[in-house]
Amino acid sequence: MDHDVNGAVRNLSAEPAPSRLIVGISGASGAAYGVRVLDALNDLGIESHLVVTRAALLTLSQETDLSPDDLTGRATVSHRLADVGASIASGSFKTLGMIVAPCSVKTMSEIATGVTSSLLTRAADVVLKERRPLVLMVRETPFHLGHLRTMTALAEMGAVIAPPLPALYAKPASIEEMIDQSVGRALDLFGLDWSPVKRWSGLKGAGE
Repeated sequence: MDHDVNGAVRNLSAEPAPSRLIVGISGASGAAYGVRVLDALNDLGIESHLVVTRAALLTLSQETDLSPDDLTGRATVSHRLADVGASIASGSFKTLGMIVAPCSVKTMSEIATGVTSSLLTRAADVVLKERRPLVLMVRETPFHLGHLRTMTALAEMGAVIAPPLPALYAKPASIEEMIDQSVGRALDLFGLDWSPVKRWSGLKGAGE
């Protein structure tokens, strides 16, 4: 509880979360998903808190022409992977939640166990314990039974498993459009409406 300037009691826990989102990028193929999440948040005026694994930087160098500085420059705040004392490691630091884009099976598995070894997985664990949205854009396939059981465990814990599958109904004309559609649909889960998303409006001629 707190008091406003007139002495009235305020319930701070009832106040809306600040417009900030944690963005994790792990080493699975698909670094462009994380890049475009950061671009989307910039477009939307949402504060982004970025944490990137070393494997993700390797993937970034293989799949894009971007440097690590190019990536971190897109974020409002960039946190070091080993900095477990960072703001996003605490549940008292209010956020809209966290997205991991892309999310490797290794990262997914570490989050599921709760035995976190980096700021990325620690932040994800905090988001779960605070009952905030955690969206994992898992980007490896095919899955064996262990992977599927891990996903089930995470879903039971409150995470959303959102593999970036192409929405062909949107008739993407490029890889970039496919990526943007997946990113935008993932951001929908936080109540964020990004303009590049193509919305389904029903089958043409249906009911005629």
